[in-house]
Amino acid sequence: MAFNDNVYKGKLLFVDKFQEQQQILEVCRRFNLQGEYRYYEQINSGHINTTYCVYYFRDGEIKDYILQRVNTYVFKDPYTVMDNISSVTEYIRAKIKATGISAKRFVLHYSTTETGEYYTLLPDGGFWRCCRYIDGSISPLDTNDLFLIEQSGRAFGEFQMYLADYPIEKLNIVIPHFHNTIRRYDALRKAVSEDVMRRAREAEALIQQYYALEDVATEPYRLQKQGVLPLRVTHNDTKTSNVLFDSHTHERLTVIDLDTVMPGLVAFDFGDAIRMAASTSPKEDERDLSKVKLDMEKFEAFTKGFVHEVKGAITQAEMDSLAMGALAMTTECGVRFLTDYLEGDKYFRIHYPEQNLARAMRHVVLAQDMLKRMDEMKDIVKKYSEEN
Repeated sequence: MAFNDNVYKGKLLFVDKFQEQQQILEVCRRFNLQGEYRYYEQINSGHINTTYCVYYFRDGEIKDYILQRVNTYVFKDPYTVMDNISSVTEYIRAKIKATGISAKRFVLHYSTTETGEYYTLLPDGGFWRCCRYIDGSISPLDTNDLFLIEQSGRAFGEFQMYLADYPIEKLNIVIPHFHNTIRRYDALRKAVSEDVMRRAREAEALIQQYYALEDVATEPYRLQKQGVLPLRVTHNDTKTSNVLFDSHTHERLTVIDLDTVMPGLVAFDFGDAIRMAASTSPKEDERDLSKVKLDMEKFEAFTKGFVHEVKGAITQAEMDSLAMGALAMTTECGVRFLTDYLEGDKYFRIHYPEQNLARAMRHVVLAQDMLKRMDEMKDIVKKYSEEN
């Protein structure tokens, strides 16, 4: 199937608002949305897919739905993406309903077409999906609120807990080698060797700093290959903004943005969340490196929530790997930024010429601080894993 995503890297942009509305109405019709259509608005917080909120009036109140046109430049096989999402969400729904609790607000619910599919294709090649909006929910882009950070830890921990016995062989690999840290280092070495942009010399000190972290950063991946750490269902984008919270209580509801759900390590999901949520500076390209450290209060808050949910559902080896996962994911992400900088900024969008270099410098400083605090991090994990 050929997809027509020929605007900026698959991001859909309409120049004709009438055309946009007609396409949205056609998608709504195919998903059999009931009620009187009122209006729609585009949601611009995401960077990958094109997202809209559509409003219908039914039973005396407004009903909201989320429509997304999947970016098939990024996700080459959107069918496998939706197969993973629908399978995982329905599995979680069954687990929640088995407890006697309504699952309505605690897991995403994707609509199906008349033929029972979780997607629809439009004549222009657009691949669309639809899910119900969860009423009374919020999703902050970033936060320093320790309660929200702990709740996000609980949300991602619950995700692991619900799917601990999910048959991993049923999951598709959406992005091959996504967290193959060894392969990421190989790509860095290739970029240094080829030096197509003549940037390796100025970045030499930074390159050596990343090489010095290689053994410890690749340990979780090597342990998985040795059979010590099992593959699990992982989210692979565990930032706080991918959690819905109750707008009044701020307690977690569910995780969202499930496009990258696939087999992986629990340590990678934990580690990527810490990379995003537990730095003293949230700026990914922070230039003042004196501001970049691991925020231990935030680390403990997330760890408390996450470990509370996963203990009993993961192995001791997995529990022991969590702190190392934080360093591994921080280093891996920095390696990717540095590689992209050396190759000419082809993958990550930049807003100024040396942004990827700044991102890489910020990540290596954070990773180095994690290495210094590794024993402290492990002690916190142990504290909550042994807590009754």
